[in-house]
Amino acid sequence: MVESSGYLVKGAMDDLEACYFVNQTGGNYFQSTSALTSSLPLFALQLSAVLLTTRLLLLILRPLRQPSIVSLIIAGVVLGPSVLGAAPLFSDHVLPFKAVKVLETFANLALVYYMFLFGLEMDLNPIMNSGSMAIWIAVSGILIPLGFGFGLFYLLHLLDMNAKEINGYKGSIFWAITLTATNFPDVTQVLTDLKLLRTDMGRLAMSSAVSSDFFSWILLVLAMSLLNSHPYYVLPSILAFVLLCVFVIRPGISKIANHAVKGDDFTDQHIWFILGWIVFFGFITDVFGLHSMVGGFMLGAIMPRRDAIRMKLMERLDDFVSGILMPLFFLTSGIRTDAGFMLKETPWYAVLAIMFLSFGAKILSTMLVFLFHNKPMEDGFALGVIMNTKGVLSIIIINAGRNIKVLNNQTFTLMVFSALAMTCMVEPLIAAIYKPRNKLLRYKNRTIESVLENGVEFKILACVLSNRDAPCMISLLEASNAGPDIPICVIAVHLVELTGRNTAMLIVHDQSMTSKSNPIRAKSESDQIIAAFKSYEKRNRDVSVQTITAISPYENMHEDICSLALDTRVSLIIIPFQTVLLTADGRAEDAKSTFPAMNQYVLENAPCSVGLLVDRGTRFHRANREALAYAWRMAGHPDHVSLTVLRFLPGRVAAESAPEHSSSSHDGLVSSTAIQEREKRLDDEYTYEFMFKTLDDESITYTEKVVSNGDETLAEIRRNEADFDLYIVGRGEKTRSVLTSGLSDWNSCKELGTMGDALASSNFASHASVLVIQQYVPKNYIATPFGFSASYGSKSWQPLMFSEQVPFGNSTSISHHYVYDQYEDDDDDDD
Repeated sequence: MVESSGYLVKGAMDDLEACYFVNQTGGNYFQSTSALTSSLPLFALQLSAVLLTTRLLLLILRPLRQPSIVSLIIAGVVLGPSVLGAAPLFSDHVLPFKAVKVLETFANLALVYYMFLFGLEMDLNPIMNSGSMAIWIAVSGILIPLGFGFGLFYLLHLLDMNAKEINGYKGSIFWAITLTATNFPDVTQVLTDLKLLRTDMGRLAMSSAVSSDFFSWILLVLAMSLLNSHPYYVLPSILAFVLLCVFVIRPGISKIANHAVKGDDFTDQHIWFILGWIVFFGFITDVFGLHSMVGGFMLGAIMPRRDAIRMKLMERLDDFVSGILMPLFFLTSGIRTDAGFMLKETPWYAVLAIMFLSFGAKILSTMLVFLFHNKPMEDGFALGVIMNTKGVLSIIIINAGRNIKVLNNQTFTLMVFSALAMTCMVEPLIAAIYKPRNKLLRYKNRTIESVLENGVEFKILACVLSNRDAPCMISLLEASNAGPDIPICVIAVHLVELTGRNTAMLIVHDQSMTSKSNPIRAKSESDQIIAAFKSYEKRNRDVSVQTITAISPYENMHEDICSLALDTRVSLIIIPFQTVLLTADGRAEDAKSTFPAMNQYVLENAPCSVGLLVDRGTRFHRANREALAYAWRMAGHPDHVSLTVLRFLPGRVAAESAPEHSSSSHDGLVSSTAIQEREKRLDDEYTYEFMFKTLDDESITYTEKVVSNGDETLAEIRRNEADFDLYIVGRGEKTRSVLTSGLSDWNSCKELGTMGDALASSNFASHASVLVIQQYVPKNYIATPFGFSASYGSKSWQPLMFSEQVPFGNSTSISHHYVYDQYEDDDDDDD
């Protein structure tokens, strides 16, 4: 029995009883000598301390490639008895014994609301659609770590004499379940930070993690039920409650939600009502013998899957729960964590060995699956490291074991530090040892020219950032002239910024989804965009539309775009070029600091041609040839689409005054000149073919203009600017011409090219939209005077080039065969 600072402490830390005085008075006018004797000021101080520590650690650990969960765990440990809590001044005034009950109450409330949000976001479709390998990885990642957990706990049980006082098999269950856990949201954050989210490894990791997460929750609920003092009462009660929620409560909530959303009447009162039900569900499961967090999770899981409701609940609760309340849970966990107990009875080398073996359990299980499927073992090792990412679930499992006293101070502390060490090692280790393999699919129709030559389906990846992009994009697609000869397949992608606790993902929307189930006024932005593209599909029998929502940070959106373009084998990517960006909360901000990087990444890494669309309210070299090919296709639209082709040629004075190419070698100069001559010849041939085939088409006008500089070029365009609704120009990357001289000095948007930037600038009075086209050319292709050559490792390949002009009487006047094949898998068929 110890008396200290007004407290009477009985027993050891594992079984502690603290008695304290309610009031302490001194010789002054106030009842208490310190405001911290009251619960509210003391709680405010604790909340401020944990939030300040967490934010400070976030700033420190972010450059070290650490996920946010690491800062939360360390903040709790730093404020606990392991660091600051060891000082009597801090423990007596900031974390006294009497404040623990209030702190744990708010921490448990935070956990209930967090689990509600977790259930609200949970989607079983990734589990149902996971491939066999992902399921095998998840199952193996459950069974093998379970065995490791049992074995390591009994090893510690033998080394620590005090551990023998704890029921061995019960404690080993929680250790084992902790090792099986892989936190899906934190895995997504790790993959995003490492830029692996859209790679094959990233997809496999996310599918495996969500399955592992689901199975770990089932194991935790079963363990808490079976280890209860009345297991035969708990299990039937929980099963009956689950059935009641699924078949009675869920339909009732859906009916109320449908009525509220249809009337645009989902108000704050509905949110307060849901908040009350969260606590009530927690109370019910607590009465049944489980933790109250299970009730919050069940209510979140049965909530209607409507985006409008989910987004509104997430907007109202996410920041408060994750940013304010959840740090309190980690603080209570840190108070229970005392590093002094970890080495009290166990040698340090044994502790390190236990941590190392705990980390190796997931790696071993994943590598065995890769070995069975004949996959590269280095990929299996990397995925095993990623699957060691622990999160809130692991800390919840450890605390659940501590609550029912099957884990003592040493086993609890060792498991917390093991989870922390495993998570800390993931990002730095993967960044150091793993380099993703870029899988390049084999397909040849990567340009609009190749689509027109081969007469195949024209596949377009149309990217939309907000509602305001959809009308102009659909008008452009309408004008693209879908027909029976060359139908159009549109992959419409709504790019959504990843915010808060949302998980980065690709959502492929059901083709059978109809507008009757969701009224327009009830739809979220994604629903409205999907409805607009579906309406476009219904109006055009030769058009097929697939809608996708891609949720990721802005800095990683280019990976989504390029990955989808490669997977769907499109010939053209169209991206809206924006100068004003609407944020998730509807505010407008300058997009010039956000999107040029994304646009530039897409232009540099796209597997096909790219178009940047500058929307001004319109309702409906090599890049120049690609722009002409697309405009030519649009000119065949039955709704009287007229096309005017302006070809600018340099005057004699401008051509003679053009700067000569500088080169360090004579051979380089000859080669560059030959390449330019060849490009000019191809331009002439393509133009002659266009002129011949459109000779009798009154809707197409071809005009040549002789100019001497960029100002004269713009002046010629301005002469008839009121007659045009859309300009289509080639990007002209890395080319300098007297036709644009003087314009490049004022180029503010490099991704649009010189001419595209001039047309899109506010100085150009026209209200027509602008589409800037960049033709696809593989990165490893080298321009030569005789064509293009490509290198594959130590081998090189040069395609046969037929640019021989054929008599105009034949059906094809010019034959250009550019077959761009980059591939790893021989099983992929050409389109």
